[in-house]
Amino acid sequence: MSDSSDRSLNLHFLKEPVMRKLCEVLDKTNSKGWRKLGEMVGNDRRFRVSSDEMEMCSLKVLELEGSPSRVLLRLMGDRGCTLGHLVDLLQTMGHTEALQCVKPPGIQILIQPQSVAIIVGHNLRLSCYAVGKAGVQFQWFKTKEEVHNSSSPDLVISPVQLTDAGFYICRVNCGDSFEFSQWAQVDVLNVATSYGLGSHSLEGRLKVVIQPQGQRLLVGDSLQLECGAVGRPIPRYQWHRNGVPLHFPEASKRRLTIPYLLLEHHGKYRCEICINNERTWTNEVDVLVDDVFAFGAGASELILNSNQEPPYATDKVALLIGNLSYRNHPQLKAPMVDVYDLTNLLRQLNFKVVSLLDLTESEMRNAVDEFLLLLHKGVYGLLYYAGHGYENYGNSFMVPVDAPNPYHSANCLCVQSILKLMQEKETGLNVFLLDMCRKRNIHDDTTPNILLRVTANIVFGYATCQDAEAFELSSSGFTNGVFVKFLKKRLLEDEKITVLLDRVAEDMGQFDATKGKQALEIRSSLSERRALTDPVLPGDSSDMALAHNRQWAKAHELPESMSLDFDCGAQIKLGFAAEFSNVLVIYTHIVKKPEDMFFCQAHVTNFSPDLDVDPKEMNRETPEETGIYLLSSSLPQHCLYTRLSSLQKLRDQLGFTVCLQGSFKAMDELVDWTTDVNIGKPLIARLDLYRTMRRNSCLQTCPMPHSPCHSPRAEHLHHHPQDLLSPHCSSPYLDVCEPLQGAVGGSRCVSSTLYDNCSFSRYGCTSSDSPGRASIPIETTDDINELQTVFINSLQFHHQ
Repeated sequence: MSDSSDRSLNLHFLKEPVMRKLCEVLDKTNSKGWRKLGEMVGNDRRFRVSSDEMEMCSLKVLELEGSPSRVLLRLMGDRGCTLGHLVDLLQTMGHTEALQCVKPPGIQILIQPQSVAIIVGHNLRLSCYAVGKAGVQFQWFKTKEEVHNSSSPDLVISPVQLTDAGFYICRVNCGDSFEFSQWAQVDVLNVATSYGLGSHSLEGRLKVVIQPQGQRLLVGDSLQLECGAVGRPIPRYQWHRNGVPLHFPEASKRRLTIPYLLLEHHGKYRCEICINNERTWTNEVDVLVDDVFAFGAGASELILNSNQEPPYATDKVALLIGNLSYRNHPQLKAPMVDVYDLTNLLRQLNFKVVSLLDLTESEMRNAVDEFLLLLHKGVYGLLYYAGHGYENYGNSFMVPVDAPNPYHSANCLCVQSILKLMQEKETGLNVFLLDMCRKRNIHDDTTPNILLRVTANIVFGYATCQDAEAFELSSSGFTNGVFVKFLKKRLLEDEKITVLLDRVAEDMGQFDATKGKQALEIRSSLSERRALTDPVLPGDSSDMALAHNRQWAKAHELPESMSLDFDCGAQIKLGFAAEFSNVLVIYTHIVKKPEDMFFCQAHVTNFSPDLDVDPKEMNRETPEETGIYLLSSSLPQHCLYTRLSSLQKLRDQLGFTVCLQGSFKAMDELVDWTTDVNIGKPLIARLDLYRTMRRNSCLQTCPMPHSPCHSPRAEHLHHHPQDLLSPHCSSPYLDVCEPLQGAVGGSRCVSSTLYDNCSFSRYGCTSSDSPGRASIPIETTDDINELQTVFINSLQFHHQ
C-alpha cells in the first residue's frame, strides 16, 4: 500500500495533518487503539516501549488536548520506527481506519521552502526536499515563470537583488505525477550598509536592519514610515501609535502609509516585529503634524529652517565580553545571558556587535585590538563587560578567566586605558557599561599612568556605586544580572544615553532585592544629545567604513550549510548557527535513507584538541543537553546538536568527521560510514585571538609592575538555602560605602547584613579593610596635572 521510499520515512517526519488524524483515531478507547499498539511494540525488541513509558503516555489524557498516541509514536520514532514498520503493525492489528490515515501519496515533500527576509547583496537559499516511488526531479518557479537553472532541491541566488523579491514555489516530479511545495515569499531589503550581518546570518534570531525615521509634516501631507527586519520565516509587522496598535490594512506592512494627515495622527510611532514566538520593536519616533493655517504660506520653509541637524554616527561598534567560567575564582551565570540579550538589542540599533565569552588575558587584549580597528572618526563605540572586577584610584579593572589567585593588576585590563585608545580614534561617543564590582583591591597600590584627553563624549554606566558590589540573580535556570535586567527594558528608547541610564537607575532603585545594596552610578562628560538610536551616516569616511565592515564581517560569517551523501544511499544535512562570536552550533539532520535501513543516525566527532570539547555534550537530541539554552528556539528540530565554544583558541582550520551509523533489517550490527569535513576558521577564529599580545597596544597604555594582590576565595562564600542572589565575594556582609555627593536618585551603598532569604553575587570583589586614597583616575606629571584634574572633575556623577 506504500512505495519503498515512503516506507523508509521515520515517524518524526510524518506531515502534521497526517499525524493529527492518526492520533485522533488511535486515541479512541477501543480494543484497537493506542494501548494495543503499545502492547505490540512492547514485544518488538527494535522499538520496545517500557511499562513506565506507557504510563507516561496514559497520563497525557489528563492534559488539555493531550494525546497518548502522539507520545507513543514519538517514542517509536526515537527508536528508528519508520512508516513501513507502523503500517505492518497496523495491518497486524487490522486497524483499517488508521491505515487510511497513513496511506502515503506518490510523492512526499519532507522539507518545505520557508519565506525569508534578506538584505540585498546577500545569498538567498530556498530548500525543498522530497522522496517518491522513483527518482524525483525539481523545478522552481517565481510566481508563474520558471526560474532558469533551478532543477535542484536548493534554489540559490547569489547575490540577491531587489528584483528577486516575490513568491516562489517548487514543483516535484516523479514519473507521471507531480506535487507542488508550499509558497515561499522572499522580501529583499535595500539597506545601504549591512550593519554587520554576515551573508549567512539568517540562521540566527530576528534582526531589525531598517529603523523608521521621525518626521514633521503638515495637515494634508502624506506620511510614510518604513522599517525592516531580516529572518526566517519572513517577519510579521504591526505598527503602533502612542502604544496602541493601529487597525487598518497598511498598519500590518513594513511600510506604513497615511495618504492624508490630520492633526489626530500626531504622536509616537513604532512597529512590533514578530517571527514565530520571537518579538522585537523598532525605535520609537515622533511624527509631528502642524496645522498649515497656523503657519501660513511659508510654513514648510519655516519648519525646515527651524530643524537643527540631529546627531549621527559614522558607524556603531560594540564589544561585549562576558566572563563566567573562571579557573581560580567563583563561577558566574548571568554574564552569558546578559551578553546574549544585549547583543540582540544592540543589533537592532544597527551596532556591529562582537560578543565573546570566557576570554583569557591575552585574548581580551587582542579582542580590544580588533575592536579598536573598527573605530574611526565619528564612530559610536560601546564596551560592555560582565564578570569579576575591581576599582583602584578611579581606574576600573576587568579580570580575565585565567587570572591567578591572587591576581595582579598586570593580569587584568584597565578600562581607562581602552578609553585613551578610543579617544585617539576621534570617536563620536564612548560608552562604557561595566557590570562588575568596584571594591578596592587593598593589595594593589600601583597607579596606571594614563593620559586622557578632555572630550565631551564619554559616558560611564557602572552597575554599582564606588566601593560596592554588583549582583546577579540566583535561580535554577539562566537569568540576567540586576543591571541588565533593567537595562534591556530601556535600551531601545530614543533618548539621550545619560537620560536612558537615569531611568534605569530609577528602575533599579525600586527593586527590593538590592535596594540599598546596589545603585547604578553614571559618570558623563557628554555635552550633546547623543543617543544609541542615532542614525548611521558614513560621511567622508565611507571607504574606511566599508573596509571596517569587511573586517567585521570576516569574523562573523557562518559556514555554508551542506548536504553529505554516503555510499549507502543516505543523505545528511549539516547546518551551523552562531550563539556568540566565539560559539558555534553544529546540527546534523537525516534527509533520506535506504528503504531497508531501519535505524540511521549521524554524529560529528574528532574535533581539534584546541577546543576542548566534552564528548558527553556532543551530538545530543535537544539543544539544551549540550548547553545551547539561548538559541534553542531558533534551531531546526529533530537533529543532533553540538556546541563548540572558545573558537578564539582555534589555531588551525576546523576539521572534523561526520559519522553515519545505520542498521539494516537483515543484520543486528551497526554499520559505520564516515566522511571528513573542513569548514575553515569559523566566526571569530579567523582573527587568531589566541596569539600572545600581537600588538600590545592595550597593554602598553597601562604599564604596571606585578604586585601582590588578593582575590576572593571560594571557601569564603556565604550561601542561604533560599538564595535569590548568589555570592562571589570574600565577605558575607556588605562593606560600608560612604555617601556619594550627587549620587543618582540619592542612592548610596549602606552597611547591611544579608537578607534572611538572600545572598549576593559580587562580581570579583576584594574586601577593603582600610580606607583608600581619594579617587583620582589619572596621575600625571605636575605640568599637566591641573588639566587632568579639570577633566576628571567634569566626569562627575550625572544629574538628571
